[in-house]
Amino acid sequence: MAASATFQQAFLLNNHLGSSSSITGTKLCTPSLYLREKSHDPSRKTLSITCTAVAPSSATPRTGFSDPVQDEGRVFNFAAGPATLPENVLKKAQAELYNWRGSGMSIMEMSHRGKEFTSVIQKAESDLRELLSIPANYEVLFLQGGASTQFSCLPLNLCGAEDTADYIVTGSWGDKAFKEGQKFCKANLAWSGKATKYTRIPSEEEVQLNQNAKYLHICANETIHGVEFKDYPTPKGDTTFLVADMSSNFCSKPVDVSKFGVIYAGAQKNVGPAGVTIVIIRNDLIGNAQQSTPLMLDYKIHAENKSLYNTPPCFTIYMCGLVFEDLLAQGGLSEIEKKNVQKAKILYDAIDASNGFYRCPVEKSVRSLMNVPFTLEKSELESDFIKQAASESMLQLKGHRSVGGMRASIYNAMPLAGVEKLVSFMKVFQANH
Repeated sequence: MAASATFQQAFLLNNHLGSSSSITGTKLCTPSLYLREKSHDPSRKTLSITCTAVAPSSATPRTGFSDPVQDEGRVFNFAAGPATLPENVLKKAQAELYNWRGSGMSIMEMSHRGKEFTSVIQKAESDLRELLSIPANYEVLFLQGGASTQFSCLPLNLCGAEDTADYIVTGSWGDKAFKEGQKFCKANLAWSGKATKYTRIPSEEEVQLNQNAKYLHICANETIHGVEFKDYPTPKGDTTFLVADMSSNFCSKPVDVSKFGVIYAGAQKNVGPAGVTIVIIRNDLIGNAQQSTPLMLDYKIHAENKSLYNTPPCFTIYMCGLVFEDLLAQGGLSEIEKKNVQKAKILYDAIDASNGFYRCPVEKSVRSLMNVPFTLEKSELESDFIKQAASESMLQLKGHRSVGGMRASIYNAMPLAGVEKLVSFMKVFQANH
């Protein structure tokens, strides 16, 4: 399958075209290269370069990373969630949509209690256990309601109304979890980064933990503010356990699950479409829900019924399963982490090398590998930046409405080529302004 890949890039050439010459061109590989001179100011020669590339055929071995071009009509989607999904996963789902593996039914039509879907959910769980090396004494639950519903589930299942729970708040999502926790237990704000606009992680000495807390809650990666825990805090109490919202960095790197009592994550950022929330919970923490806990918020109900108490989000679980297969095929989470580190470094290096034209407010030591927020020195240029990036098939770069600026979410499925194209565009935009 052949596809034409073009990227209009302007940059200054000091040697071949003169000190003020400008060239507009195409970036990404070059089996064929065409140049045509455009009429312009005689002192500044402008060339248009079109680079034609051949996209890999379906028979091409998949490396799992850095495909040279996008399929025709596809964009680089930098959305924070729902987010980009692996191309081969989408194509496999497309091929299986009408008649899933000879069953005569779509995955969206079959009974969630039938043998076909039972095999889907069991394999998804098995592959996730392999990816994260989940110990046998942990349950894996596929639930609904988004990670935000877990803000209520956690205190309802893990605390009594008079029990204390510690919260370290490093961004908007941690703050939402804390405020919801206050409704169902004595939530203790152990530390908040609000005063510094959520740009850092606290030192151990800054955090005011409670010796008797049932759990310590963190948001492992703040999607909006781009702050990520590189090392996880240690609870103070002997029986206090760590709870983490990992929605936006789930399966982006290896994690020692045994250090946590509960890990939860909405799927729609790194492992699938919106609709399912994955909860990994230690067995001994199940079965102690407050009496007033609604049935559908009780972990025990879902654990006893293998996530099938009611109709689950079948298609979303199926898609997550395909993503888990893909991550394993790429060599597991250690390999995925290496790729994510590489992508993030390229983008952060470009920001830091821009002499202040672009700025990332987050402390370097805790910058997220997944969500990269940045602003322009000239804020009035931000709308032009977003529009021009969109015209080059790079979408969803506008920052969250609560903080503004820009944000590039570069999850597992974002290919290296997408980050490279964004960095090239950023350099061009800076040169032109």
